[in-house]
Amino acid sequence: MSATRRSITPEMNVTPLVDVVLVLLIIFMVVTPQLEAGAAVELPVATNPDPENKNLEPTTVSLAANGSFFLDRKELTRDALVVELKTLRQAKPDAPVVLKADRGVAYVQVRSVFKAMQDIGFPGISLQVIDRQKK
Repeated sequence: MSATRRSITPEMNVTPLVDVVLVLLIIFMVVTPQLEAGAAVELPVATNPDPENKNLEPTTVSLAANGSFFLDRKELTRDALVVELKTLRQAKPDAPVVLKADRGVAYVQVRSVFKAMQDIGFPGISLQVIDRQKK
């Protein structure tokens, strides 16, 4: 038996830590684009749009380039969209509504949906656009 003992130096294995961090990073990269309200549409560009109010959580109505209608992320027919908006208006009379329309959608369709929302009685309807300077 030897009287001297070798001391064992502990080493930390960081591989599991790196694996966990990379998985979390990938999850955030995948989830973050999905947090956008409404359907994914290519917005028109405007000069000097109104500043965005971060305090409001509006309901988003989207018109996709293929003519589909969405209420937040739920795809609906035009008639079903109007029924859902009427129900929302009765439940939350002061709810703000944002209309997002793809730049490829004909103006007559956008105006028609805007008019339907006005007829339902929403107090303020916003059109979502991209600021030309930030583009």
